[in-house]
Order: sequence, then structure tokens, then C-alpha cells
Amino acid sequence: MLVYFVTDEPAKLPAIRAMFEPHHAVVPWVLDGDGTSVRAHGVLMVDVDLRQMPRADKLKPILHELAAMPERLFVVPNNARSMTVQAYALGATAIISRAKEAVPKIEQIEQVQAAAESAAADPALDMDAGVAAFASMFSSVRHGRPIRMADAQRATSQIIDRVGQGGLSTWLDEVRRYHEGTFQHCLLVTGIAVAFGLDVGFSSVDVSRLGMAATLHDIGKARIPLSILDKPDRLDPDEEEIIRRHPGIGYDLMRGVSGISPEILDGVKHHHEYLDGSGYPDKLKGGQISDLVRLLTISDIFAALIEARAYRAPMPRPEAYEILRSMEGKLEGALVRAFRNVALGS
Repeated sequence: MLVYFVTDEPAKLPAIRAMFEPHHAVVPWVLDGDGTSVRAHGVLMVDVDLRQMPRADKLKPILHELAAMPERLFVVPNNARSMTVQAYALGATAIISRAKEAVPKIEQIEQVQAAAESAAADPALDMDAGVAAFASMFSSVRHGRPIRMADAQRATSQIIDRVGQGGLSTWLDEVRRYHEGTFQHCLLVTGIAVAFGLDVGFSSVDVSRLGMAATLHDIGKARIPLSILDKPDRLDPDEEEIIRRHPGIGYDLMRGVSGISPEILDGVKHHHEYLDGSGYPDKLKGGQISDLVRLLTISDIFAALIEARAYRAPMPRPEAYEILRSMEGKLEGALVRAFRNVALGS
């Protein structure tokens, strides 16, 4: 489960992470600091001094951003009456006097949600394991902590299971319903790449390798300013130049991580390369581009076309596939033709 921790004191974050991780992924949001592009099911925990009205005022837009969180725990030291009243006015569902009291509260919430998932088969809850892993990875990078390959493996395994059991269309619908922005894109690419690998008959090892490359392919975007990642309309040329740095950033972040394979690193760095040498960052051509990267690039482009953007609606899958077909010379024609079943199928 995700724990969105909103605080006015960054020094509290290490203790909160030690308290909840690795069982729960902590997604921090500091007043006057960077927020998060992650939007998923979870629990909101607020530890802000509500006696100071300027801080309470700064908290309000954050609570609006995270309005979908049904459970909101507010830390009110000594159950101070004035802060308690303010917390409930801001939408608190429970008051705790110390942060550590959140641990049993969140365990209770998780048990209730697990029961609801079993009874109602809520897709949003069924996705939470993979979602939490993505959130943990992006949060780690954004806040300068090392990435754990276990998070990527957990996310990839969850997506392989979901796509294998329910099909790609179901996965795409679930992702669009519950997630947005960069986070949505990563989930879409991984699901599409996994479906591609399954459809062409890859072994389980190769599906996992392709899925891992997709899971990590945009990890460099965690170091791109949120003002660019979450911009509600098209990027200007300077912003485009900044966003084009993400493959190299991701490669630099991942190459020292224990357990990552050269093939996955190749996917992180080169998923924007084209066969004709017009891609980036290294302008690779033809045989310089590996088979895994060729599949990943097709999946990445297709996901970008069919995802929802603030400035345009999702493109229909047949139309997106026609754009892939028009990229003969940039993409491998045989692989694009093999991708047809994935692009147009169920």
C-alpha cells in the first residue's frame, strides 16, 4: 500500500520511511517543496503544524491534489483541540497523536481493502502491488535514495500476471482509469511490452527481461522537473531538450545498481533510437540497436499515442498502429507487423 506522507518538516522523512518500508511505499510531499506525479490508491498521512495558518493554507491545495485518497490520517500532538478541529475541517478521517500510531491504523485499512478486493474484485486494489513498486522507485530517485531492483521486479511480475490473466485491453482500461501522466505512461509501456513478448512466444525469462526494461525505461524522468513532466499542454523547444536527457539520466542512475543486466541498461538508454540514426541520445543505426530495444521502442511509441494527455484525447488503437506502420525505416517492419495482434487485439 502507498502511504502519501505530507509534512512541513523534511527531517521527519527518514523515520517515517524506517517505520513503513519495505512493506509500504512512502511517497513524500513536503510543503514548499516538490510534490509527486504519482496518483494511486493509498492512505494519506498528514504531519503539519496546523496552529500556523500559513502552513494550513499551503496544505489545502495539496489535499485537493490528493482528493481521491479516501483515508486521511492527521498527526495531532497530544490531541490538541484546536488542531483537531482544524484537521477535521480539512477532511481528516482519523486523528493520531504520534506518527507511530499510524502503523496499526494502516494495517487495519489494508485488511479492510483486501477484504473488499476479495469481495468486489476492485481492479484498482488488485493493481496496488505494482503501483506501490513504481511509486517507491520514482520516489527513491527523486529524493536521492538508491533504487532497489526488487521494486522493479515486483512491479514487472505484477504486470505480467495481470496482462497474462486479463489481456492487454483490460490492463489498458485499468491504467487509464486510475493513473495519469508519467506514471500512466510507464504502466502502459510495461503492459504493452509484456503483451508483445507473450504474443510472439517469448520464454518466461525473456518476457521478464523485456518487462523489466519497460518498467525502468523512463526512470530518468524522475529527475526531470515536475513542471515539465506535468505540463498541461505541449512542451516548448527548451523543455523538449530537457526531456530528451532522460535516457542518459536513467542510464547513469541504473548502471551502478546491483543486479541489473546489460540488456536492461541498453533499453533504458536507447529506447528512443531509430534504425535510420535519427533517434537519441547516441544516434545508433541498424545493427547497433538490439532486438530488445527494437521491441521496447515500438511499445513505447504505441503507449505514447494511446495514452490520455491533458491536451489531447487517447488515440484509437487502429490509428496508432497505422502511425507505427508509417515509420518504416525507423522501426523494424517485421516487428511492427508482428505487433499487429497486440495493437488491435483484445
